[in-house]
Amino acid sequence: MIGPRRYIGFDPGLRATGWGLIEAEDNRLRHLANGTVVTEPALEVAERLRQLHEGLARILAEWSPDEAAVEETFVNRNARSTLKLGLARGVVLLAPALAGLHVAEYSPNKIKKSVVGAGHADKTQIGVMVRHLLPGCEPVDADSTDALAVAICHAHHAATQRHWPAARAAAV
Repeated sequence: MIGPRRYIGFDPGLRATGWGLIEAEDNRLRHLANGTVVTEPALEVAERLRQLHEGLARILAEWSPDEAAVEETFVNRNARSTLKLGLARGVVLLAPALAGLHVAEYSPNKIKKSVVGAGHADKTQIGVMVRHLLPGCEPVDADSTDALAVAICHAHHAATQRHWPAARAAAV
């Protein structure tokens, strides 16, 4: 039996990256913290990526999560926006990896299905379920709500991911 584990979820964006930290023990979840790292839009992209990385590094150092999870990117019609989101997502994947954390990735549909039970849930349904699963939690924006949903999804799947490689190796 593993003791309590801290999972941090990220909802990447160049303008705003949401983050949410939960603790999971057995089938119980507890809200620890959440927020948003915001970059200055007037700066060059490289400076905004630096701001994003520094903000994430501070959060990771302060809260010392055990594992991280990131929402996968969906493709926009606007190629420029998609590229900027991809750059931000790269920083969001890199920051916890540099901190020595395992980083999982989940599709938006898998996150919604894990939290709400339906892969095409809307933002309102996600917010209601995040508040239900994490009593006392009141995220203030959609980015941190989505990040908490990513962390909840990872809490549901992390044990399976940890044991799957060992089970597969034993079967060989």
